[in-house]
Amino acid sequence: MRHGWSLPWDAPWFAPLAHWGPALPAPDDTGAFPADLPDALNRLGPLPVRFVPQSALPEGMAYEQFIFDAGSVPTRTNLHDAFNGLCWHRFPRTKQGLNRLQAAEIAQAGVGAVRGPLRDALTLFDENAALLQAPPELWDALLARDWQRLFVQQRSLWRETRLVVFGHALLEKLVSPYKSITAHVLRWPVPPALGDDLPAWDTWLAGQLSADGLRSKPFTPLPVLGVPGWWPANADAAFYADATVFRPPRH
Repeated sequence: MRHGWSLPWDAPWFAPLAHWGPALPAPDDTGAFPADLPDALNRLGPLPVRFVPQSALPEGMAYEQFIFDAGSVPTRTNLHDAFNGLCWHRFPRTKQGLNRLQAAEIAQAGVGAVRGPLRDALTLFDENAALLQAPPELWDALLARDWQRLFVQQRSLWRETRLVVFGHALLEKLVSPYKSITAHVLRWPVPPALGDDLPAWDTWLAGQLSADGLRSKPFTPLPVLGVPGWWPANADAAFYADATVFRPPRH
């Protein structure tokens, strides 16, 4: 394997994973990891699941069902699955809760050509969600998609705010950042009392999960490179004038 580059674990979006991430082998310059990536993820610490090679997934069996039945996560040697493994380490209770909901829905509705509203929401959560702990004023601006109020007029409030990326596909995109990368922020405010205790965030979040709560897709969009301190260019207020990225609400 060619060690062409290593991941920038000091980037703000990767910081919640920095306890484990640097212990993984570096990907090569195509983003490929060595064949023992599942074993490397297992060595990072105990979890309610184990990581196994993708070949362990029986042909025709749903990925989520296999995780539920076998307690094992089929893992390819790519960035996408490496980040999935790290997210299991960061949010084990929530990841297991999402998998339980997937398995329950599969047991009830089967696996068809269309996932259905609940499984769509669960997949969106798992792949692209972010969690936000912020003052009410910022929540109001975010839900209104009032980007000027959110990022310019109330910029000082971001000192009291924390955004944590949950989705592993979103993390994969952020390996090579570009302005239009957009997270689906879960519209459940992280309680300020939890502070920056991410294991407590995981326990709290796992307790919020329900089929009814997720079926309505409780997310709101956020272009993540607009977050103050996440991208140097956003220090200029003109950064937010790009309506192709910071889109006004649809009426």
